[in-house]
Amino acid sequence: MTGIVWKTESQRDYFGKAVLELGRENPDVVVVGADTTESLKTSLFGKEFPDRLFNIGIAEQNMIGIAAGLASSGKIAIAATYAVFGTAQVYNVIRQSVAYPKLNVKIFCSHAGTSVGPDGATHQMNEDIALMRGLPNMAVMVPCDAPETARTVHAAAYWNGPTYCRFARSNVPTVTSADDSFTIGKASTIRDGSDVALIGCGIMVAMCVEAAKSLDAEGIDARVVNMSTVKPLDFDAIRKAAKDTGAIVTAEEHSVLHGMGSAVAVEVARTRPVPMEFVGMPDHFGESGDAESLLQKYGLTAAKIAEAAMKVVKLRGG
Repeated sequence: MTGIVWKTESQRDYFGKAVLELGRENPDVVVVGADTTESLKTSLFGKEFPDRLFNIGIAEQNMIGIAAGLASSGKIAIAATYAVFGTAQVYNVIRQSVAYPKLNVKIFCSHAGTSVGPDGATHQMNEDIALMRGLPNMAVMVPCDAPETARTVHAAAYWNGPTYCRFARSNVPTVTSADDSFTIGKASTIRDGSDVALIGCGIMVAMCVEAAKSLDAEGIDARVVNMSTVKPLDFDAIRKAAKDTGAIVTAEEHSVLHGMGSAVAVEVARTRPVPMEFVGMPDHFGESGDAESLLQKYGLTAAKIAEAAMKVVKLRGG
């Protein structure tokens, strides 16, 4: 154990408040929901701007189509639902109606990853980063905590083109501070280190910090990088991590086959090959259970990150 006592906060709460602030700031902002306005807290926006919130009901394809229509009319359209419905359920609509014409539709999805827990495998979306980062014109964000989730709302609103942002159902550790900045396409270094780089996104960033603390006892100085934008990637941060440390571990609450880790690995292989390990969801579906137990079962833990770090340091020859 590292002894870190984390403050935990709701990403959905911060998202809802940020959308309301954005609505006050910009009258062109509209919100389209799929019967999740209470859950995703966009009802706050609707109470103040009832003529700018459209609750489509359980009809996610329509949600995306209507958001695309509003965006084509000059609006900044925020479409919000759960990750499994907001990506897999509507993939081709996003591809043809949002990404292809490069419209200002901002897709925000809660309930991403294995930590959805009791809803089970059908609702545990571990493939959405891959789906969305594969689309031309689409920016993809995975904020690490609640304050950073709020910052993604403002960044996405003024980004030229479509964006996708995924976040967790349950409360998550607060890693960043209110004074931190957020820029699409830029990673941030949470902790410096010279022996290995732990590159995480989403809820796994806090686990990278935990792992780095535990690695201190092993004499391993670990850098922690918050890769909160998966597309466009911060190539400079990746190359610098490879150059400075010579060993990299990626950690994400997503399939290890084709998520953030794979994107990082391509750049490492292309520019500065170093030993790498990948912590994430194995290549199979999840199951119903409480979030913490599932994360433990599938190895999405600080202990697994630390174990992977010791492995790549040994491979490097450190």
